[in-house]
Amino acid sequence: QVRLVESGGGSVQTGGSLRLSCALSGYTWNKHCIGWFRQVPGKEREGLAAVDNRGRTTYRDSVKGRFTISQDSPKLTVFLQMNNLKPEDSALYYCAVETKDYCSSGFFWQNLADYWGQGTQVSVSS
Repeated sequence: QVRLVESGGGSVQTGGSLRLSCALSGYTWNKHCIGWFRQVPGKEREGLAAVDNRGRTTYRDSVKGRFTISQDSPKLTVFLQMNNLKPEDSALYYCAVETKDYCSSGFFWQNLADYWGQGTQVSVSS
């Protein structure tokens, strides 16, 4: 059974940093596109960053330069380092994986992921 478990969320002030983790289990690591998404109640889910099994990354324009996605393959874990956080970054953050060896252009906007985590809350105060 594939499981994704997010952690690392919390409350910070504007300009602060958080590092989110997404730990996978029950998944074959050699073929994946893993991404981070966020959602605020009443708004559409946003794709933020993704990494494939070759280490290639892609980002949403609005988080480029502030967010960095990385992976620790031996630990089956993907990270999202978030710097210079703003109140508008407050949301429930999810990780998700598509069983594919690259991240397609639609990964952020289409429901392509095969598995999702339960999310971790991030709150940024002004």
